[in-house]
Amino acid sequence: MLSVFSSPSRYTQGKNATESLGQEMKTVGLQGPALIVAGKSAVRLLSETWRRTLGAAGIDHHIHCFGGECSVTEIERVKASGREHQARVIIGAGGGKVLDTARAAADGLSLPVVNCPTIASSDAPCSALSVIYTDDGVFQEYRIYGKNPDLVLVDTQVIAQSPPRLLVAGMGDALATWFEAKTCVDGNVKNMRGGASTQSALSLAELCYRTLLADGAEARRSVELQVVTPALERLVEANTLLSGLGFESSGLAAAHAVHNGLTAAAATHPFFHGEKVAYGVLVQLILEGKPRPLMQEVLAFSTEVGLPLTLADIGLAQMPAEVLQQIATRTTAKGETIHNEPFEVTPAMVADAIRAADAMGRAWRGANS
Repeated sequence: MLSVFSSPSRYTQGKNATESLGQEMKTVGLQGPALIVAGKSAVRLLSETWRRTLGAAGIDHHIHCFGGECSVTEIERVKASGREHQARVIIGAGGGKVLDTARAAADGLSLPVVNCPTIASSDAPCSALSVIYTDDGVFQEYRIYGKNPDLVLVDTQVIAQSPPRLLVAGMGDALATWFEAKTCVDGNVKNMRGGASTQSALSLAELCYRTLLADGAEARRSVELQVVTPALERLVEANTLLSGLGFESSGLAAAHAVHNGLTAAAATHPFFHGEKVAYGVLVQLILEGKPRPLMQEVLAFSTEVGLPLTLADIGLAQMPAEVLQQIATRTTAKGETIHNEPFEVTPAMVADAIRAADAMGRAWRGANS
């Protein structure tokens, strides 16, 4: 099996980076007209900056207001808008679902794509895939593309103004990177790009984990104060670049499959992707029988930054047997990444691990409250 490492063509991060968007696009040879797929907060915060920076670069643009879900319906709406405005590049500006939609539409139109995350809530921006949901928010599929974004531009001044919970959700997504990458590499399974992991990808995944432990709490405080600090810069890089490269070029395992299973329960829909992934990390550690000191390290970090520890934390304080069965069955569906674990995983095993993780989280919280 060949080793495959995948990354965006250019990654730019820093305070007020949006002011350089036009010049950054010209640097990688991108031309207008541009269609900007954007969430409401991105339009509110950045529309004037887009007008200024893209205008200075001679790039005409139009804005498509994101419909709220990365679904086939919304992707087709964006594609239609792109055709209407004769777009030559798609720019996604917002959270993970906005960026996933922009990537999907750009691929469907055979156009380059620029990702401008306005929150650091997931590792979606750098990847060459989209997580597709139904219009009702239930996980449907991973859609994988031939190449990564042409440009990822991260404005930490914008991220510093986002709700702290979103940054923490990104930490939950990034928390899974090292554990899932190590499982895939140890099992010699294919990464998200169809090849073996490289040493560099695994090292980046581990650096992601170490950065979370070192800078997570201080970065959260920075966002609470709406200030950009070195800790926030490092943490945003971990959530966005390190996690993105680590998961895509090393692979996913149980944690993300548990997330996908949890989406089958309507009560989890108000919770963010990374919050559900963080609970999936606890389930994966239980399934793999990891040593107690490591479990305690993860529990301590999750407590410090405010990630979920229990089922109640993700809306499942009441867990009827039929709902648990739905989640476990969806988690272990054919083709799910939980089958990258080095042993056969059954719905019964997942159901037990979900309950065991909940008990572990409640016991930890009780002992440390």
